[in-house]
Amino acid sequence: MIERLEEILQRYYKLQELVADPEVISDMSEWKKYTKELSDMEETVQKYLEYKKVLNDQTQAKELFEQETDKDMRDMLEDEIYSCKDKLNAITEELKILLLPKDPNDDKNVIIEIRGGAGGEEAALFGAELYRMYVKFAEKNRWKIEEIDSNITEMGGVKEMVFSISGKGVYSKMKYESGVHRVQRVPETESQGRVHTSTVTVAVLPEVEDIEITIDEKDLRVDTLRSSGAGGQHINKTESCIRLTHLPTGIVVTCQDERSQIKNREKAMKVLKSRLYDYYNSKYEKEYADNRKSQVGTGDRSERIRTYNYPQGRVTDHRIGMTLYNLPDFLLGDIDEMIEALAIADREAKLSAAGE
Repeated sequence: MIERLEEILQRYYKLQELVADPEVISDMSEWKKYTKELSDMEETVQKYLEYKKVLNDQTQAKELFEQETDKDMRDMLEDEIYSCKDKLNAITEELKILLLPKDPNDDKNVIIEIRGGAGGEEAALFGAELYRMYVKFAEKNRWKIEEIDSNITEMGGVKEMVFSISGKGVYSKMKYESGVHRVQRVPETESQGRVHTSTVTVAVLPEVEDIEITIDEKDLRVDTLRSSGAGGQHINKTESCIRLTHLPTGIVVTCQDERSQIKNREKAMKVLKSRLYDYYNSKYEKEYADNRKSQVGTGDRSERIRTYNYPQGRVTDHRIGMTLYNLPDFLLGDIDEMIEALAIADREAKLSAAGE
């Protein structure tokens, strides 16, 4: 571990020189790349420098202890040695976490797709509640939300909702929401008062840069359609809805949120790139399925991850066995406690895997 930390420290010093080099500064893309790398290393380097200082203090205390004859001074130095030892153990654990491979997508914006599953209209209605929950959570974090495409039922449910969230560290928190969300409650249409179980699928995709996914125009079919749903006369007259079909994979994306065909195409391309990134990444991960054992939040999207039980007012996350009895607040976007617990479990699983 120390050898790896020394390599990081030397690279950090080299990067400090590079970002101050006039030749590098003249190339903005290169300079940004180096400053980001420098920023990513900052916490690890500072913690390692703290480790080195405490280790040096311990070494000096040991040397003085060997030379000292006064009992009171020896007792004081012995306390210092043990104190340094405790600090070193704590810092070592922190460094182990900092050295874990970081998810390259954590700082990215996300595209979220909510789809009603089993349960028909009841599933769609719960899909609408999940959408509101994520909107509230995003607002609490001062993230920007932008709707891309939607299929709303007559009762206000969501058969499908595609939207983006942009802001600092969005994917690092939202990635744990991918999977099947199960709801248990008495539907408004149920006259007998029986509890029904319905499901909604949530997919969280990192938004990708152009450089990460290249789409050949010959692999793309573009259709223009009239938008559907509420919207007045404009909807009936203008073919502003865009449907993109990626021929090699069969992935289809539609966008009708904007009145401009150009803007809808831009949004649809953004979603298509994210879906393709997820498609190819999933294929790669399936070839190395064992790696999934150390992952908490990015597993198979068919996995049931959470149950929302209305009669008992509870929400249970099945991945970590955590139950909270604050369902009303949870659905108002108060999901930080659950996400933090998932992040800790994810980190501990990775630490365990790294130690094997």
